[in-house]
This record gives sequence, C-alpha cells and structure tokens, in this order.
Amino acid sequence: MKTAIITGASSGLGREFVRQLADVFPEVERIWLIARRRERLEKIAESLPDLSVDCMSLDLCDPMGFSALQGKLMAEKPDVVLLINNAGCGYLGNLGEVETSTQTHMIDLNLRALTAVTNMVLPFMGSGGRILNVSSIAAFCPNPRMTVYSASKAYVSAFTVGLSEEVRKKGIAVTAVCPGPMKTEFLEVGGITGNSSVFAMLPYCDQVRVAGGALRAARAGRTIYTPRLFYKFYRLLAKVTPVKLMVKLTKT
Repeated sequence: MKTAIITGASSGLGREFVRQLADVFPEVERIWLIARRRERLEKIAESLPDLSVDCMSLDLCDPMGFSALQGKLMAEKPDVVLLINNAGCGYLGNLGEVETSTQTHMIDLNLRALTAVTNMVLPFMGSGGRILNVSSIAAFCPNPRMTVYSASKAYVSAFTVGLSEEVRKKGIAVTAVCPGPMKTEFLEVGGITGNSSVFAMLPYCDQVRVAGGALRAARAGRTIYTPRLFYKFYRLLAKVTPVKLMVKLTKT
C-alpha cells in the first residue's frame, strides 16, 4: 500500500496536511500519523474512513520512540511515497535566561528527530517519493530571542537543499516550506503570543493555504517554498542585506 508518514500530525499545520493530503496525493492508501497525543490522532483517523490509518503515539525526543518507528518500518516495509517532517517547537527567550532543557529540547525535536526519521524512512522510498520538511522564515536570518529556533530552522532548510541533491538521481524530491507565523498553538506553547512586538506586526499566514501550497510544492519537486508575497520579499531582503543589519531588524 502506498503510504504517507506525517510527524506532528495531531494539531495545527500537521492536522491540516492530513486533511488536504488526498487532494494532492490521491494515490496514498495508508497514513501513519505520529504525535504524542494518541486521543487527538484517533479523532483525526475517524475523519478518514476511506484510508487505512495507523496512529503512533511516539515522543520523537525519546530514543524509545525512534526504536518503535524503526521496528515498524522493518516489520512492514511500507511503500512510502510521502514523508512530512512537521514535528517541531520554538520558544522565546535569550540564551542563558531560558532553561537549558528547553533549548536542547528544540535541538532534539527540530534537528535530531527530523534527521533520524528521514534517515530511517528513506530506504523505503522509491522513485517519485517526496519529503516535505517544515522550516520557517526564521531560517533566512538569525532571530535574537529565538536564536536556537532560528538556527534550527536554518539547519532544516540547508538539510533539505543538500539532501535534495543526494536523492535526485533516485527520483526523490525534497522540499522545505518556510512560512511566517500562523495562528496555531505553537505560539502559545512557545510563550510568543503577547510577548513579541515583531510577531505582533507581522502578517500571519493561513495554515490552510500553507498546507495546500506546501503539498503542491512537494508534488512539483520544488526545493524551497515560501508562502505569501511579503515573506518572498523578506527572503530576498535577507539575501541582499548585511547580516548584522538584518539581525537588528528581526529581534523578536
């Protein structure tokens, strides 16, 4: 069965990817939904009566979570046509003022988990396979007060570009979607809502449009997809403006 694997599938953008998946990847017959909150995954599964859905309650920052996923992959040897690395987190605060465990949690989830899941899934992908990594506009320039987060998303985008060339001859395409802020629980959990003047001024991206655009970009084999004209301009600005000046402008 042609399979899609989606991490961070229980809410926000991840849930929207699930909802729109069939519109862009109609060949998918089975979905593996990965997140910590099983009850949310099961509720999403109920809305997909035409698909075979596996709900996997895994913590991707826990080695046991990787072992469980690796075991399932080896046992079932799925025909993976799409991997969406959506799981991630971000927290507001200066380095040295935020708990070390909070900062390292971002690194574990945004970098290590994404890398490990991709490495485990790739052997089960063939020609025509697609990998969609959720990055951010924060990847384009370091963001003071979100230094670790922006660095982690710079990794995601660089990882995507490098990997896309590695797997190109296999017929696999890798895409990074780099959206601006969206009105999801990400902002609440990260302590961003009400605590950042920059976020308060930025135009918000609509998660429905972001998910649909990202899926279509992945299908088309685009490497970097940036939603909204404002953020396309921001990406260009970050390329031509001295980094020290951009850092001052992007202080959150």
